[in-house]
Amino acid sequence: MKSLEELKAIRERMKNQMDVRDQSGDNIRVVVGMATCGIAAGAKPVMAAILDEIERRNLHNITVAQTGCIGVCRLEPIVEVYVPGEEKVTYVKMDPDKVPTIVGEHLVNHQVVTRYTIGEALAAEQGGDSK
Repeated sequence: MKSLEELKAIRERMKNQMDVRDQSGDNIRVVVGMATCGIAAGAKPVMAAILDEIERRNLHNITVAQTGCIGVCRLEPIVEVYVPGEEKVTYVKMDPDKVPTIVGEHLVNHQVVTRYTIGEALAAEQGGDSK
């Protein structure tokens, strides 16, 4: 830190991230699996990328939280999206490069990115097509 302005900018950024992580009302909830398996697979950079992308797009209707083990360790990092009134969507084998697509297509435009979902991953493991 080199100046008071830089400190204020950092404070404001952290405050915005805390606002995103507060739970409230009808917000879309994004939950990142952060158990040991998730962290080992790269969940921390995924969580950071989600928070950064939401902040970059200035989105206010999204709550980001973390949870323990989601139960499918071989598919970590896992991100679950809960849109009020809709079925939960589970994204698997996440990485920071996938985050802008999910935020843009799913959280903003309400289109599930099926190619990153658990259904697609399980179908690929079985050598079949999920359709």
